[in-house]
Amino acid sequence: MFRKILIANRGEIACRVIKTAQAMGVRTVAVYSDADARARHVAMADEAVHIGGPAPKDSYLRGDAIIAAAQSVGAGAIHPGYGFLSENPDFVEAVEAAGLVFIGPSARAIRAMGLKDAAKALMSEAGVPVVPGYHGQNQDSEHLSGAADTIGYPVLIKAVAGGGGKGMRKVDAPGGFIEALESAKGEAATAFGNDAVLIEKFVDKPRHIEVQVFGDGTRAVHLFERDCSLQRRHQKVIEEAPAPGMTDEMRTEMGLAAVRAAEAIGYAGAGTVEFIVDGSDGLRPDRFWFMEMNTRLQVEHPVTEAITGVDLVEWQLRVAAGEPLPVRQEDLTISGHAFEARLYAEDVPKGFLPATGTLAHLAFPDGARADTGVRTGDVISPWYDPMIAKLVTHGPTRAVALARLEQALSRTEVAGSVTNLAFLRKLSRHEGFGAGDVDTGLIDRDLDALAAAPVACTRSRSLAALGALGLHEGGDPLAGFALWAPLRQSVQLGYQGDLLDIAVETLGSGRFRVSVGGATHEVVRNGGWHVDGAAVSANVVRHGAGISVFWGNNYGFELIDPLDVVVEGGAAAGRIEAPMPGLVKAVFVEVGQAVKQGDRLTVLEAMKMEHTLSSGRDGIVAEVLTREGHQVEAGAALIVLEEET
Repeated sequence: MFRKILIANRGEIACRVIKTAQAMGVRTVAVYSDADARARHVAMADEAVHIGGPAPKDSYLRGDAIIAAAQSVGAGAIHPGYGFLSENPDFVEAVEAAGLVFIGPSARAIRAMGLKDAAKALMSEAGVPVVPGYHGQNQDSEHLSGAADTIGYPVLIKAVAGGGGKGMRKVDAPGGFIEALESAKGEAATAFGNDAVLIEKFVDKPRHIEVQVFGDGTRAVHLFERDCSLQRRHQKVIEEAPAPGMTDEMRTEMGLAAVRAAEAIGYAGAGTVEFIVDGSDGLRPDRFWFMEMNTRLQVEHPVTEAITGVDLVEWQLRVAAGEPLPVRQEDLTISGHAFEARLYAEDVPKGFLPATGTLAHLAFPDGARADTGVRTGDVISPWYDPMIAKLVTHGPTRAVALARLEQALSRTEVAGSVTNLAFLRKLSRHEGFGAGDVDTGLIDRDLDALAAAPVACTRSRSLAALGALGLHEGGDPLAGFALWAPLRQSVQLGYQGDLLDIAVETLGSGRFRVSVGGATHEVVRNGGWHVDGAAVSANVVRHGAGISVFWGNNYGFELIDPLDVVVEGGAAAGRIEAPMPGLVKAVFVEVGQAVKQGDRLTVLEAMKMEHTLSSGRDGIVAEVLTREGHQVEAGAALIVLEEET
């Protein structure tokens, strides 16, 4: 076994690897950028080495700096985590050339699966079913359009070197093909440096089911399946294992196909074989097709660990150190059911817009596994993926595991940034999802209801007012006492752009009458909260970002100084501002140009995604304040229209 390893990654996956390595007696080395000098993974590791600036290209994508760091501290191996350099065969070869061990598959295996078209051809030869489509070399737009006609609409355009939904477009009819092709190619070129695409048949009721495989270079086993159908923008939101509705026959067929795929390339380490499944007539063994193989540990690996009792990171280290597979296929069994929900800093009502901010408060409940790379006080940086944590629950049945997930989400506390927490909780309570009737279109069909932000009731606002006055944590029994009549205090809070005027009367020690929005509530604080005579499981926290009431959902309130109230209107429809820090990828207009409401004005790249900014009204472009390649801050004006007359 290795004496010391370096983790060439950051965030929750770096922390995850460090935890298992240290439990095995292996010393760990973290690497960090300027933005991560005080990050959790740096604090957890036994040693840490600075490798460059905040941009990934200046730090976590610098293979030479990472290898030099490993050599400088005497590490014997490098664990890549996922993302960054984890599926870069050139990096694997450089690691091995430096006399170090890469904890993962060979460069040859990564290359074999790195391009979707070549991988599909290889899988077809290995007897693994593949989706009907065009995977050829001819990238002429007319040729690709003809291929789509032959396959039959609807079709999917997919980047050959893609992942995470980037470079992917669904096309329902021939008329929209060329525009979608150009968009997919542009996004693929930006994300992967390769604009080649393939065309596939779009499955009517698709389910995304993947199989966890593990090999030692000679033989492989599978650790059953995960269902990752609950997606938005082709990105996974909640994953589960095993897949609902899975039959023994189909599980056997998928598992054998996945093992054939792994053994066909001499796979070593943890990998995932992803399948697209037609769920329109239940799960049938003749209705699944190979999509791609991820030659690394997956984000959702904890649900597999939960149902099998296997520590996949431990297996990675053991196999990389030269040990054979720890078990045979017949030794592996499924125990219960597990879910994983991905908690992100993102504004769901605004189209899942990635968010930044300082985590003024962060707490996870007991009874759930929380894989995270951040703590209270940490900053969600614009440089990296805005994931806060992965919440994982397990139970003897799917219903129990899902109920535990909903409970864990309702008790998770985050303040300082907007999150998708309420969205995840609604998903966990979705009737169709609860029944196991899942497919990749579920979220889009019910998006309006799922994305609607919860609104704090007057009872929650009452608790926030007590927090603003410092009355939420108890205190002197005489605090708030007034002779003859209850002490009456006023407080102003900001909530979702509104100004709340709230009156609080102190009736006695820990007893209050609160008037807000035409409602009056009697609140008692005696270790816990009672509102109008009923005990409530709320938590009120005062922090640097204001006041938070955690009561099923997370409700954030701003503290308002009544002597310094400034009313700020939202950005006018004629002024287009950057919603977050990012890189301007394209500008489509010039001064004097007439535009219509909804016209594309510019594209901003931020947090590994492209965001199109459109005109909020008809008008004439008065100013273009940015250019392609320009790095901008949040709130920076980009395009201004002439004032309406």
